[in-house]
Parts: sequence; C-alpha cells; structure tokens
Amino acid sequence: MTRQLFVTTALPYANAAFHLGHIMEYIQADIWVRHQRMMGNSVSFVCADDAHGAPIMIAAEKANLTPQQFVAQIASGRKQYLDGFHISFDNWHSTDGAENHELSQDIYRKLNAAGFITTKVIEQFYDPVKNMFLADRYIKGECPKCHAKDQYGDSCEVCSAVYAPTELINPYSVLTGAVPVMKSSEHFFFKLSDPQCVAFLREWAIDGNRLQSEVANKAREWLDGESGLGDWDISRDAPYFGIEIPDQPGKYFYVWLDAPVGYLASLKNYFNKTGRDFDAFMADPTTEQIHFIGKDITYFHTLFWPAMLKFSGYKTPDRVYAHGFVTVSGEKMSKSRGTGISPLKYLDIGMNPEWLRYYLAAKLNAKVEDIDFSAEDFTARINSDLIGKFVNIASRAAGFISKRFNGQVNTAWATEDDAFLAGIRAIAPELQTLYEGREFGKALRAIMEQADIINAYVDANKPWILAKDSANDAALQEVCSRLLEAFRILTLYLKPVLPQVAAQVETWLNIAPMQWTDVNTVLPNGHTINAYQHLLTRVEPAIFDALFDAPTAPAAPAVETADAAAESDIEEIGPTITIDDFAKIDLRIAKIVNCEAVEGSDKLLRLTLDVGEGRHRNVFSGIKSAYPPEQLVGKLTVMVANLAPRKMKFGVSEGMVLAGSAKDEKANPGIYILEPWPGAVPGMRVR
Repeated sequence: MTRQLFVTTALPYANAAFHLGHIMEYIQADIWVRHQRMMGNSVSFVCADDAHGAPIMIAAEKANLTPQQFVAQIASGRKQYLDGFHISFDNWHSTDGAENHELSQDIYRKLNAAGFITTKVIEQFYDPVKNMFLADRYIKGECPKCHAKDQYGDSCEVCSAVYAPTELINPYSVLTGAVPVMKSSEHFFFKLSDPQCVAFLREWAIDGNRLQSEVANKAREWLDGESGLGDWDISRDAPYFGIEIPDQPGKYFYVWLDAPVGYLASLKNYFNKTGRDFDAFMADPTTEQIHFIGKDITYFHTLFWPAMLKFSGYKTPDRVYAHGFVTVSGEKMSKSRGTGISPLKYLDIGMNPEWLRYYLAAKLNAKVEDIDFSAEDFTARINSDLIGKFVNIASRAAGFISKRFNGQVNTAWATEDDAFLAGIRAIAPELQTLYEGREFGKALRAIMEQADIINAYVDANKPWILAKDSANDAALQEVCSRLLEAFRILTLYLKPVLPQVAAQVETWLNIAPMQWTDVNTVLPNGHTINAYQHLLTRVEPAIFDALFDAPTAPAAPAVETADAAAESDIEEIGPTITIDDFAKIDLRIAKIVNCEAVEGSDKLLRLTLDVGEGRHRNVFSGIKSAYPPEQLVGKLTVMVANLAPRKMKFGVSEGMVLAGSAKDEKANPGIYILEPWPGAVPGMRVR
C-alpha cells in the first residue's frame, strides 16, 4: 500500500547562513525521503525559515533594515546550499508568510475556546532606554551564587547555577547598558499543566514507534518530575517581530508558538501552489506526519507542539526523529580553534557534495548520537568505499563493453536462479528496513560487503587477461556484463545517498530512473549503453587546508632569520623601553557590553565598555572592517584605561582597545582584537 507522508526538518533561524549541523540534518531527512520515493510512496517534504523573534528584530535594526528585509536577505542565500548538496525539498517558505499568520491565530482561537489559554500578570525586567521587556539573554549581571561577573539572566556559565533574572546582582541591559527596571505586564499562557494535557502527552510520548527510546525516556522525566509541567508563556509584548495575538493589541505570539506551525504553513503554501487540498490531506487518517529535529529542541517537539495540535483539533505528529550534533575531530565546531566548516566553502573549493552525503550517512543511525567529522577518516572512507570498491567495479568493465562490443551487453546468462545476482539481490529487503529505520551506517556497510564480493569476482575472472585473446570475447562480454548488472544494483542501493551519481549511472546505462522494484529486473540482452564518464574522483588530503576555517586570531609566523623578518608582514620591534615606561600604561580587562556602528564613519565602531569602575566607558575603535558589531557584544578585551579622553567628531572616546594587525594594513587588512582567556573579569589589570 502506498504511504502518504508529510516530512519536515527543523526550521533554521533566519539570522545566519546554514552551518554543517543544518546540512547534516537535511541530508539525513533527504536520504530517508528519497528512499520513500523509490519505494513508490507519496512524500511532501517541506521546510521554512524561522523568521520571528526579538533577535531578528534587533539584528535588523542594527543593519538598518526592516525585519522582513533582513529575513529576505538570509533567505536569498538558502538555495545555493540546498541545490549544492542535492536536498530535495518540495517547498521552502517563511514563518512570516500569510499561511502561518492564519494557522497560528486559528490554533490559538481554538485553544482559547477549549479553555486552554489563561492569563497572568508577571513582573519582568524592562529596558527604559530601549523601551522593551528584556528576555533573559538580554540581561547580564553578577551571579547571585558565585559572584562571577557578566552572567546571563537565567544561568551562570562559571558555577552552572540556575536562577531568575531578578536575582542577578547589578543587572544591566545587554542592548543599551542601562539598568533595567521591573515592570508588570499581562501574559498569555497555554495550560500545559492541565490534567488533560498531561494525560495525553504521557500516552503520546510512550508510543514505541513515535519517539526514540532516549527521547521517550526524557519526555517521561519531564512529565513525571517533582514539579510536573508548568503552563507555557506564549506571549510577548511590543516591540516584537512576530504574529499578533487576535484581539490583543500590542501582544504577539512567542516565536516558539508560531515556529512549528511553520511546518503546516509551508505545506499549505506548497499545496496552494500545486492545487492540492490542504485540509483534506491533514484530515486523511492515512497521512503520516514526520519531523526530523536536533536533540536540543526535543522539549518543544515532544510537549508543546503535540499538545497544541491535539487540543486545537489538528493532527498530531506520527513520529519525531531526533539526532545529535556534529563535532570536528572530537571538538565542538569553532572558528577560533580552526575547527569550523562552512558548507558553502566546502562547495566553493570544489569538494564533491556526494562525498559529504556518503560520509555523514556512514555515521548516522537511529540513535540520538553526536557524529564526528575527521579529515583523515573522511579521506579514507571515501577513497576506500566509493573509489576503491564501488567505482572500481564500473571502471574495470565499462571500457571493454564500449570498445570491444559497441556498448552492447550480454545478459543471456541472467536467469532467475543465477547465483551471482541472487546474492546481490538478497540484501534488498534488509536494506529497505535499514533505510526506513534511519540505520544508514548499517545499510552502507552491507552494500560495501556486496561490493567486496563483486570485486572478488573481478579479481577471479580478470577481464584484462581475457581481453588479450579475441577467442575469449564471449567470456569477456559475459564477465563485464555481469559486473555492469551488479554495479547497476549497487547504484540502486546507494541512490538515496548518492542521487547525482545515480543519475549519471542511469544516463550512462541508458535506463530510466531506478526504483526499488528494479532490483529484480535486468538489462535486456543486447541493450546498448552510452560512453562511460568518470563518476567520482579521489579525495586529496591537501584540500582540507582550504576547507577548515582558519583561527580568528592566528599566531604570527615564526621568524627564523633576519632576512625572513625583513620579508615578512610583521612590523619590526620598536625601541627599547624601561619597566618604568611600561608601568605608566594602565592596561585593564574590559567587557564589551554594547557595540554599534558609528553613523557617518566607514571605520569606527562605538564600544560601551565595563572596566569594573561601576560605570560604563564610551570608546571609538577603527575595527569596523573586521567585526560585525553584534559579534563583539559580551566579549572581553584589553584596553588602555588611563589614556587621556579624546574629543572626536562623534563624541568623546575614553580609552583605547588593543588589537593586532599586519605591518601593511592595505595589503593584509586583518585586524584581531585581543580576547583574554575565560576567567578574566572586567577591571583586572594586565601586568
């Protein structure tokens, strides 16, 4: 029976380009979707940009754009990634689309009518300069437990304490540096604590086919914890970029209410384009709703999302598949450590997207596990599996068929009981089960085991030896035809992972796009294939020098001789000073509490610095070409604290931050602001 599937991936926040974690998730879902389509199932595969929230509103303000313009800029860059890695989404939309406004408000109205919405007046920090309520991420202060400075409003990164933002000592707004004030506001809550919700979620989450065991166990912990489930705050006050709550002026849905509704909105947008009935599709009991997500957002997808849908009368998810994160050589991806990988750079430097698809698939399974990217492992796996085993089969047979037999294959030997083909075909049911269960690594290992068997057949029959004597032509044609038939089946098995290679093979073999039912077919006797074109190249280890992000503040190159120093881009050491001269300079650790571009200047940023004095300093710095302002907010740096204030066109500068640069800044324009190690606090003197 044909299945009817609605498949999504988590919505990326529309404030940045895709990173490797996004691409890994999309590849995982895409492989699963391609398998389903090859099985003959109907799949609607959609996603969207998560476009709302205060961070996007604030980022847009800093960029002098409307939120819609800001999101549109981000969205315009998505296609090159998706096409580049052969991701087969049917539709890509935005949560700011009309469909999402309509559906989110409809869900709210139905929840409200059913008695699942309540209100409560809460007190919250308010920025009197920005005139807005502050989320925890926009408040910093001294930890009430260990007294570490500059900790966020919900938890301490030093001692791991969790607290309310009102418990912070000397709190300040990250946006303006102003001291926040307490202000009351009426908020809207979804009654997640309602016994009906709890009972439904307890039953929904323990279904063995719906969630992975790790995720189901975590959901039980949340449901059965001492404090139980609390009601969920679903509203935010203006100014806020989002969807207005019906009949509540100045109130907006919290982004996590309307973001998952974006799944439905993207599907509806797709159906509107293609003339299909969205309501009928979602009401059809045979429709399966599948979500692929990262492990960090399971709380929302296993509690809030299904409860919202259930009690507003919408279909609940059939399955939620969570995955882990991507690490690089065992470490979290980090540009500063040179372990960041840009997916776009991967494509730009000419690395084959199907190398990455295969490599990630070989590491993916049905568990919620992190996967590690290692250049050495990547090189070995691609060169061994795809080149040494898979492509090797085609390259050993194709030339003989084309040159000696005018491209015609001989398959007269391919009877139903042919043991050679039977062995290759025998794993098809197992592979279908593994693809369905997202056990991609196991599937690829099983395929490569067959490739080993086929390569053993090559070595045993030695077509290059047969070709030396024309008397062996019949045997040579049969051996090579067997190899091409075996290669066709292997390609079919790998097609969900390597769609572009599969398309090349289909063109070369002069056949229609392969489906799973083609496992049991065979090329017709006398069938003519086209000229063979090379399918994949080896990975050269040197290419990783261009792939990995260089550290953001690389060390200067070693200088071994006077001649080398003269030719380098490093300035010569200045005249000798005494310790007394150095003592006159008061260098201090400073916290950048705010940073913004200076209107009318191409070079300057305005930094608001905390130097541990109980006040903030205003410093202008010519580093605009090197850093987006938002990248510096919250960072520690080093400043000259006793430099005489300088009156400038844009205001008074009360010090100087330190940064490194090359001798010739025009030829080598890199600027690297100094950043102390963790543990330093504002006001510490640099000696």
